Amino acid sequence: MTNQIRVVLAGPRGKMGLEALQLIEKTDSFELVAVIDYKYGGSKLNDIQSVVQNNVHVYETFEECMNSEKFDVLLDLTNPEVGKKHAFMALNNKIRTVIGTTGFSSAELEELKELARSNETGCIIAPNFAIGAILMMKFSAMAAKYFQDIEILELHHDQKLDAPSGTALKTAEMIKGARVPKQQGHPNEIETIEGARGANVEGMRIHSIRLPGLVAHQQVMFGGEGQVLTIKHDSMNRGSFMSGVKVSIETVMKLDELVYGLENIME
Repeated sequence: MTNQIRVVLAGPRGKMGLEALQLIEKTDSFELVAVIDYKYGGSKLNDIQSVVQNNVHVYETFEECMNSEKFDVLLDLTNPEVGKKHAFMALNNKIRTVIGTTGFSSAELEELKELARSNETGCIIAPNFAIGAILMMKFSAMAAKYFQDIEILELHHDQKLDAPSGTALKTAEMIKGARVPKQQGHPNEIETIEGARGANVEGMRIHSIRLPGLVAHQQVMFGGEGQVLTIKHDSMNRGSFMSGVKVSIETVMKLDELVYGLENIME
């Protein structure tokens, strides 16, 4: 088939990785070229994920894959440490990249943005791929124009490495654009246990919950005189993220810069 997007996946053994493999397999315009897995380099994909039909080569490192394969997009669904390494490496080599890991600092994002711009190479970093979660963030930024007292509660599985989540931080960033900084609660408030009030972002609070059984959930609560508005999103399984992954792979082919957050590519 012509005009296929050739994809390399980093992180094929994870739950998100398995969903992404199935997405690529059933999408006619995508072709899986190889996968990257530090533990099983040198083997074949079916050795580590038997539920997919494509039996491509497994590379131990991204460097090996770049030197051996021709592809259009790196899809990284690993962890913050590896995701950061792959992002810089890909952009330095003018390889378009979709990153699904979080934990990037503001300084790292600025450095990556400049690198993408100078190399005219598309990159999408998505704190959350679920379309509903993107709408939740957009609606929260709209509500922040009218409600100044805000608390963000994010809930994830207990294997998540970063707290607060990238989605919560991105939500707070979007809200900051519409909200004047304000210290919430009583001016003489005291935490009898440190951290009880959560992380402080220009006065609004972020609370992180980690429990087995959860996937990815967030609610943004707005308080006003005699009323409370809650905007909530729940991902019940990782299939909820795949529509955003598909859009990101298709869109990054048209970009020559870095985009942080899917809300920036959604109409």
